[in-house]
Amino acid sequence: MILSTQNSALVNRFGYRKSIEILAKAGYDAIDLSLFGHKEHEDFPFGSNDIAFAKELKKIAEDNGVFFNQAHAPFPSEKSGDDEYNKVSFERVVRAIEIAGTVGARQIIVHPVCGFPCAEDCIKYNIDFYNRLVPYIKAAGVKVALENMWGYDDRRGHIIPNYISFASELITCFDALDPEYFTVCLDVGHSPLVGEEPAHAICTLGHDRLGALHVHDVDYRNDLHTLPGMAKINWDAVCKALADIDYKGEFTFEADVFLRGFDNDFVPEAAAYMCKVGRHLISKIEAYKNA
Repeated sequence: MILSTQNSALVNRFGYRKSIEILAKAGYDAIDLSLFGHKEHEDFPFGSNDIAFAKELKKIAEDNGVFFNQAHAPFPSEKSGDDEYNKVSFERVVRAIEIAGTVGARQIIVHPVCGFPCAEDCIKYNIDFYNRLVPYIKAAGVKVALENMWGYDDRRGHIIPNYISFASELITCFDALDPEYFTVCLDVGHSPLVGEEPAHAICTLGHDRLGALHVHDVDYRNDLHTLPGMAKINWDAVCKALADIDYKGEFTFEADVFLRGFDNDFVPEAAAYMCKVGRHLISKIEAYKNA
């Protein structure tokens, strides 16, 4: 199984080029290209030179023996009530899809649009939203992956479900879309935050829908994005569930908050340790498959 990780935290500290080199030396097979929240220079992402720079990143990855298995679009994908915001945000998602295709990614995670009064309204809106992306998906030669999300209750100060949060809601939305262009990314850390065990979500989605993972640990209260084993998720149950459905996708960390507390000089060592944890979890999945 391919071991991958997003490069968001490292890009913020070292830039896109250096982050690729660090992760390749750490032992990863692939990288989830983060296209949100940071820039290495003015034109990437979403500038006049971003496609040329994406081609450069692909070459740097190849030279270092890794590749981009997927990418992550900017978020929120849209926000209701502000037409100009929606226009700019949608255009950036479209551009991110093009960048994903340019670097050779197989798929790109695009968050659903959330914040609706009921699940029915949310799912209906998102089916239309994702279908509007189909022409750009075709042109880029990638798939778009739907991800489970969470909301936040400002009055009570804690995380709550926010459509599309549960595996059943992902299924309702995904099953209304064309699987030639779409898949599902289960964020393993998001599920516990809304009261669904990730192993249950994995088995509910099953082999035919689940095409990607965002793997990180949480304490069932906060979206920690830390390394498995550092919080409370039952990783043995997660590995068994992935084996039970014969999961065929990559094992992709979204856990690089773990790296933020280390000095720059020590980050390569910490990244290598993260990689070892990923290999260990993959070995558990394979052992369950072969049991």
